Amino acid sequence: MANAARLGSLGVWTSVDAMAAGAAADFSGQLEAWGYDTLWVPEAVGRDPFAFHGYLAGQTERLVFATGIANIYARDPMTMRAIQETMGELSGGRFVLGLGVSHAPMVEAVRGHSYGKPVSSMRNYLESMANATYLGPKAESSTPIVIAALRENMLKLAAEKTAGAHPYNVTPDHTARAREILGPEVTLAPEQMVLLETDASRARRIARQNLTIYLGLPNYRNNWLWQGFEEADLADGGSDRLIDAIVCWGDEAAIARRIQEHRDAGADHVCIQPFRSDGQPGPDLRVLEALAPAKN
Repeated sequence: MANAARLGSLGVWTSVDAMAAGAAADFSGQLEAWGYDTLWVPEAVGRDPFAFHGYLAGQTERLVFATGIANIYARDPMTMRAIQETMGELSGGRFVLGLGVSHAPMVEAVRGHSYGKPVSSMRNYLESMANATYLGPKAESSTPIVIAALRENMLKLAAEKTAGAHPYNVTPDHTARAREILGPEVTLAPEQMVLLETDASRARRIARQNLTIYLGLPNYRNNWLWQGFEEADLADGGSDRLIDAIVCWGDEAAIARRIQEHRDAGADHVCIQPFRSDGQPGPDLRVLEALAPAKN
């Protein structure tokens, strides 16, 4: 398929590693009942996302599963091609393969690999995947690939070689800029962090707590500068300007407006990452129930 339309309009981006397997299955079923289209799950140092997505797909009927993202340094291209085909087949077409180059500290310090130039590494990986031998059964329809793309060259690669782009830690302004670069045909699926909290001081404290890890990563820092932020915005836990732009906090109406702003800017699919207002890990079910497509 020329895009990743199976993602639908609204998804949820969250880690399920803190949940027992049965609880994660119940959570997936609840998302399905609430009318969400897709569950995005990251890969870091927890569960294997593909094995777990296969399990969750077996516990649901309609929900699409996507990796946000799977690290290209974790598997060679031939293995990833086999995963793409296998997951597409066994999920009944309810899978989207999200790939990314991750970050140098994760790749080198944690995985022990050498971190290459992001765009050329991704290009070579995608081309090797496309040329890899796979003789197993295939899904009725091809399984789309989207890549973690933030700035111009990676976005252009997404349009050239994949079904779309999955930007993370971005604003509606970034979405508009990304759409212009991608063109009209490929899927644009930005992630949006949200927090159901109307007290500014408390909201920004929780937001900073969740953004701390990202403020030290060059890929995100460079992208924020590309978006028009300044070095001062990235210092000391992030300026209020940065925090308010990246994490949408407020009441239900404020969060709904931010989602619509991404759509108005050209997003085909928005996946929300709902932080808990008590600062604990895991998704805030209150937000997900309030914004449930089946109820709105």
